[in-house]
Amino acid sequence: MVASIYALVSSIIWGTADYLGGRLTRTRSSLAVTGGSQPFGLIAALISVALFGSWTYSSQVAISGIAAGALGLTGLLAFYTALATGRMGIVSPISSTGVIIPFGIGILSGDSPHPIQLVGVIVTIAGVILASGPEVSGGAPIRPVLLAVYASFSFGICVYFMSTGGAVNAGMTVVTMRITQVTIMLTVALILRSRGGLQRSDIPMLVAIGATDAIANVIYAVAAGMGMLSIVSVLGSLFPVVTVLLAWIFDKERLLAVQYVGIGIAICGVAAITAG
Repeated sequence: MVASIYALVSSIIWGTADYLGGRLTRTRSSLAVTGGSQPFGLIAALISVALFGSWTYSSQVAISGIAAGALGLTGLLAFYTALATGRMGIVSPISSTGVIIPFGIGILSGDSPHPIQLVGVIVTIAGVILASGPEVSGGAPIRPVLLAVYASFSFGICVYFMSTGGAVNAGMTVVTMRITQVTIMLTVALILRSRGGLQRSDIPMLVAIGATDAIANVIYAVAAGMGMLSIVSVLGSLFPVVTVLLAWIFDKERLLAVQYVGIGIAICGVAAITAG
């Protein structure tokens, strides 16, 4: 139960980070926002480790952190690029299916959820996809679809590596992730010789984005280290629902009928998982 609560909390914070990132990318490039927020995410991860006083390090933490960092970053950039060149109603639902990967790995690794939880998992995944506002008609360019598929794959494997590292030390796994991501983005900035148009006035928002994302990473990694990956990964995948709700509440964005249905279905799925 504790692991499930942590996973749900991570979804809420992740969804908040994505909402804040989405707002800033309206005026700044996604590459700049992603790169500019990473250092603050690293600082937040270091603070979390310092507070809990757990500096244990191992090869498993290093490998998991580096892999999760690289996959998570490239997946995010692919996702943002897909959104910029394709339709959100196609890109977002495809990207959200990445949760199927860690769920499958968890089952193959020996997880044995209660039958009610398995039903809840299926319902929750369907709800998340529907809440993303899928478009079921009209064609789509192949490039954003392929980018969304890659984003889905990379997010799913990233979550798996976070769980393997989280089983040893969640905080240091996220610190390693952030060091990897900061290094990649700093290299890109030096090659391009650009900061992407970011201004000093953007710093508070970048701090909020980086900190919330890193905190969500730590909480999720803790949850994955405590509970069944097949359950935790699904409960940790609800962030698109949170992002949609925040945009509805604060930006007055209108939701499609299918999104209301998806949100309701996802809530029912979560109830079934926790009841099981």
